[in-house]
Amino acid sequence: MYLQWLIERMAGWSAEPALIWNDCTTTYGELIDRVRFWNAFLDTHQVAPGEVTTLEGDYSPAAVSLLLALIERGTIVVPLTKAVEAHRKEFLEIAQVESVVHIDEQDRWQFTRTGRTADNPLIATLREAGDPGLVLFSSGSTGKSKAALHNFARLLEKFKTPRQRMRTITFLLLDHIGGINTLLYTLSNGGVVISLRNRDPEAVCQAIERHKAEMLPTSPTFLNLLLVSHAYERYDLSSLKLITYGTEVMPESTLTRLHELFPHIRLQQTYGLSELGILRSKSKDSGSLWVKVGGEGFETKVVDGVLWIKAHSAMLGYLNAPSPFDEEGWFNTNDMVEVDGEYIRILGRKTEIINVGGQKVYPAEVESVLLQMENVVDAVVVGEPHPLTGAIVTARVNLAQPESPQAFRQRMRTFCRERLASYKIPVKVEIVDSEQFNARYKRVRR
Repeated sequence: MYLQWLIERMAGWSAEPALIWNDCTTTYGELIDRVRFWNAFLDTHQVAPGEVTTLEGDYSPAAVSLLLALIERGTIVVPLTKAVEAHRKEFLEIAQVESVVHIDEQDRWQFTRTGRTADNPLIATLREAGDPGLVLFSSGSTGKSKAALHNFARLLEKFKTPRQRMRTITFLLLDHIGGINTLLYTLSNGGVVISLRNRDPEAVCQAIERHKAEMLPTSPTFLNLLLVSHAYERYDLSSLKLITYGTEVMPESTLTRLHELFPHIRLQQTYGLSELGILRSKSKDSGSLWVKVGGEGFETKVVDGVLWIKAHSAMLGYLNAPSPFDEEGWFNTNDMVEVDGEYIRILGRKTEIINVGGQKVYPAEVESVLLQMENVVDAVVVGEPHPLTGAIVTARVNLAQPESPQAFRQRMRTFCRERLASYKIPVKVEIVDSEQFNARYKRVRR
């Protein structure tokens, strides 16, 4: 019922490829057959509409077809991936999961019941409406994860409008709003979903070459790693038409380098949140950080430099936190922005601003400069309390080759003096070996 329009559309492409997983192709017709299998499976295991069901897996034929079957049945889906394995028990409890389907790396599945009965008031409200649901957890990169409950029917509406068919890399995970958006966009337009064995630059470039991928939705952190790795030099990426980036602020130096290296590829900034869905966006041009966001079902406004959004597809609320919406339904993104007519430039989260003696420092601006330095692979900038200035700028950097901390600090200060105001130059620098991003390839500033 909820996906009849999509199933009918997919049936028109029955012989065409829908999904490439482990270098094996599943057609749209085969995907529909798998959805029928899962419908029978869920009947056998008495999974009822409104039941809270976790799907544990990645973009495999079993996982993708099960997701479609769960939506069609009207269940409340809680997708989880290996990236959140450490939080699995906590997430199952918060979402009050009643049944779990675990799909392993060989695409085999196991069904279990948890013995719970979901009684969260928001879940009850969704059940009364009779619509399918989706629970997404925030990444928790700056604090405790929150569980956003969506009415899935609202999220599906925008995919009914036909758009461009693309062969798409599924870089963003299945338990991420961007991953769900990528999957549904691709399937609803007859594209090809290209699954990855892993998400390092080598594997991604290999998949682009082998399967003639046209679109790569990813993060600025990954794109910086791609540049540093030089993996793009070892593979033919000529099929790639579009790279979209979001989830965090893009360093200007990274975007500039990408645009120079790939002038034939359109670079487009995206914007979305677990609480609201993905907005339509349009970058001023491939080399610009100015972007227009909004589209049908979204309203935006800027108050005191902060972006606020009202969305038809907004979540019903958090399962484990108070509602963040004001009385009129506006959501404070906490993203500081500059405005130029219809375009905005995202500067960074309000909570991440470093206040140095009354002067504002945005970490992304400093990181952009540090990433231009020779031998710097990655850089994360944060504020640290200081008794005189209120805070100081500190930087954690990863280096390609060993370098003495003293020599690097001196070289960094000389480099930054020509490019940054004095109060923005890191006072404290730490050279680290560990990765500074999470499984979603998003910088971790904690």
